Amino acid sequence: MSNSQQEIHSSKLYLHDIEEAQAIFGRHDENLRMIEEALPVRVTARDNELQISGPRQSVEQVEALLSQLFTLLRQGIAVSQRDVTYGLRLILAGQEPNLSEIYANVIISTSRGKQIRPKTRGQRTYVQALRDNDIVFSIGPAGTGKTYLAMAIAVSALRNREVSRLILTRPAVEAGERLGFLPGDLQDKVDPYLRPLYDALFDILGQDTFQKYMERGVIEVAPLAYMRGRTLDDAYIILDEAQNSTPEQMMMFLTRLGFGSRAIVTGDITQIDLPKGKASGLVEACEILKDVKGIGFVHLSDQDVVRHALVQRIVKAYEAYLQQKNL
Repeated sequence: MSNSQQEIHSSKLYLHDIEEAQAIFGRHDENLRMIEEALPVRVTARDNELQISGPRQSVEQVEALLSQLFTLLRQGIAVSQRDVTYGLRLILAGQEPNLSEIYANVIISTSRGKQIRPKTRGQRTYVQALRDNDIVFSIGPAGTGKTYLAMAIAVSALRNREVSRLILTRPAVEAGERLGFLPGDLQDKVDPYLRPLYDALFDILGQDTFQKYMERGVIEVAPLAYMRGRTLDDAYIILDEAQNSTPEQMMMFLTRLGFGSRAIVTGDITQIDLPKGKASGLVEACEILKDVKGIGFVHLSDQDVVRHALVQRIVKAYEAYLQQKNL
């Protein structure tokens, strides 16, 4: 018998019902096909039985991943293609696909009952940093959940009466325009820049609750320039798209922190829209504050992208291009 034949191994898993099978297999069995494309295994389903065959190590890895997915389902946690993709990503990186450990931490439930939880190891580190520090910098590419998780943690703190209000801000970087020259009142002028923050809050709170909080001043959304001269007590303050802040704006923002307040600064240093030659406040702050006690830094990567799988490939392609360009 040849070595290649000796290496072939098979294993079986058993499904509880058709709903469990559909959740694991994906539409038209696309999750199973994705597993077969990533690893040298064959996955076949018959009735309530799932058979995995191939080299022993690959079979054991797939069995571990599918067992994790079954555990999540049986705990009432919805499983999607994103979870299969991330589990495969961990395996290919030589890591154990311990999804149950990552997903165990529920941050908050949305108005529709959806549970928000970390979906990657990087996100789990991010959430822990937010709980351990008064100021956290979250740096990473699009799709890593920087803003959404910041919103979830802030709303959770508000619900638990750890703070009395949320203050959300972004630099308003436009192509040669200033807010004063745009039509409408302040809200009309800043809405286009703050729309991603609104979208996250709508999803978490529901539109009615969000509107009520806005009217009562419990939630305040404003451009970064309007933070000057204020001291912000008993608040959760989120600065989004911080890579587009200047060093002066960043220092101004960080020194607004008052008693009982916490701050989250998010940004992607690969997407700086400041005029050429203008330094990014986020880049500078990462260097100046890296050893300051009470400030946490979390660097997310393409491994933490939780959007469509294509987004991760786009992020990696851009990172490779920029690295080559800077050589």
